[in-house]
Formats: sequence, structure tokens, C-alpha cells
Amino acid sequence: MRTRKLILSIGLVLAIIYVVPFVVYGVGSVVAGLKPPEGASPARFLISVFVCKFGTVVCFVLIFYFARQELTRRWMLYASLWWLMFMIGEIGQVIGPQYSWKEAVAGILSETVYWPLSAFVTHRMIGAK
Repeated sequence: MRTRKLILSIGLVLAIIYVVPFVVYGVGSVVAGLKPPEGASPARFLISVFVCKFGTVVCFVLIFYFARQELTRRWMLYASLWWLMFMIGEIGQVIGPQYSWKEAVAGILSETVYWPLSAFVTHRMIGAK
């Protein structure tokens, strides 16, 4: 039963952190003129995003699972630390080439939604009782 909940948690969190950015970037394309990345086919882009998100989700859920005795009461802190790490990453990408502040803001907005939501779902699914 525990393995099933763990796998379900991974699936639910993957759905959250895969879908939320597309919604935010979709709104950003209408409101702020965000453009899709150039140079790769849409299918290749979506697959690369999926693979990156999948690795992140597996680590996110497994770290929570192995530390659930402590993190169950502190799931929002856990989400905040992941948010901070990814927010700093967005700023770092802006410093480099071919990434704009519009993209970084969209990324930070996405992360502001999906990290707390992901932590809450993980907490509810596999947190210590």
C-alpha cells in the first residue's frame, strides 16, 4: 500500500509541476508576449521538459518520504526551500544568455504555485500519520 501511495504521489506531483508552468506561460504569452523557445520542435521541447520535471519530482517526493517524520509538520517549509532553490535558479538563468526577465518571472510564478501545492499533495499522500 505504501509503495502504491508513493508512486501515486510521484504521478500527482509530476502532473502539477508539468501542467502549471504551461498555464502560466500560456497566460504570459498573451499578457507579456512570451515566445516559445526557438530551435527545437514542440514535441522535443515537451519531452525535454517532462524528463527534467520527472527527475525533480522523484527527488522531491523521495526526500519527503524518507524524512516524512520531520517534514509532515513542516511541509510548507519544505516547499519554501524548493521554491527558493528554483527561484535563485531562475535569476541565474537571466544572467546567462537567451533567457529574459519575462521568462524568469513566469517561472517564479509557476514555482510559487506548484511547490506549495506539490508539498501539500505529498504531505497528504505519504506524510506520517
